[in-house]
Amino acid sequence: MQEIIQFLNEAKVFYLATAEGDQPRVRPMGFVMEYEGKLCFCTNNKKEMYKQMKANPKIEISACGNEGKTLRIAGSVAFNTSREAKVKALEVNPHLKTMYSPDDGIFEVFYFIQGTAVFGDMKGGKKEVKL
Repeated sequence: MQEIIQFLNEAKVFYLATAEGDQPRVRPMGFVMEYEGKLCFCTNNKKEMYKQMKANPKIEISACGNEGKTLRIAGSVAFNTSREAKVKALEVNPHLKTMYSPDDGIFEVFYFIQGTAVFGDMKGGKKEVKL
């Protein structure tokens, strides 16, 4: 788990894909944390991304690192609606406080309930990690 979080944090920006019907939708992301042993991210429940994940919880994340290294994470997500998860996210990334609060009714934390992370390189090497 820590290897995944470190890779995403070092990449700074990674991309999360959802589906809207038969159309993929991709957007940049920048927040990741571990909470209760789960790989967690956050969003706003007014965004299309939230609606897409509620309709179809299968997502994929892609990131590029240094020296041609890559990371892809595919699986299904669920939402942690606890105040504690939101507080932890705001502690991990205080900049989020400029947009959200634990009780604002829009801040959402989501996490992989199952999935696979694949570390790769441009030479075709890969290492899989089950979530």
